[in-house]
Amino acid sequence: MIDHLRQIVEGRETPAAWAFDVTVQVLIVLSLISFPLETLPNLPDWAYWGLRTFEAVSVTIFTIEYLLRILVAEDRIGFIFSFYGLVDLLAILPFYISAGADFRAIRAVRLFRLLRLLKLARYTDAVSHFARALRSIREELILFSIVSVLFIYLASSGIYYFEQSAQPGVFKSIPHSIWWAVATLTTVGYGDVYPVTVGGKVFTAIVLLIGLGIVAVPTGLLANALSEATKKREENESTRD
Repeated sequence: MIDHLRQIVEGRETPAAWAFDVTVQVLIVLSLISFPLETLPNLPDWAYWGLRTFEAVSVTIFTIEYLLRILVAEDRIGFIFSFYGLVDLLAILPFYISAGADFRAIRAVRLFRLLRLLKLARYTDAVSHFARALRSIREELILFSIVSVLFIYLASSGIYYFEQSAQPGVFKSIPHSIWWAVATLTTVGYGDVYPVTVGGKVFTAIVLLIGLGIVAVPTGLLANALSEATKKREENESTRD
């Protein structure tokens, strides 16, 4: 019985395991969408009720998943205190306790499980050369893209909680805060939206430092990949000659 459950929960070879994995991942994405929507002002009662009902249903499923992962784990204590074990726990814990702040945003970390490899088509020689460079760093770029989206999501959530009470007209909700997060993380800093609280300013400084790395990383990766692709092409051409 335990072995069969382990194949479903931890494996991907059977249809049941695939369905289990896809169901959990879809719920994670939908819960990430519903979370900022709940912060929108003037939501109709039916919409708020629907979002809260969905949250209750999704947390119930996440709880069952968490308990199943503990049940099938060979080292149950080790799983509980592992990275994903703690993430799974933090994904459901805020629903059961009234702690004021909502830490559901940490579910975004689980999106790392959604990594998929991209296939690039070939067109002209120039595009093919560029495609080969991208293909050589595709995993890094996919990971970087997910990390960037994660930071934008967490940055907009964080600045909302720091600034919403001080600037309710500017940081009305988490979706309204996304513009600030994008402008800050990309180090553009238009200055049209900025923090006024001490906590918000400290948080912004941290986001800016992270943003410097976000701007620099893909540039370096692509430049190095293009250089390597050019070198390999020249070596192939010299070999044919």
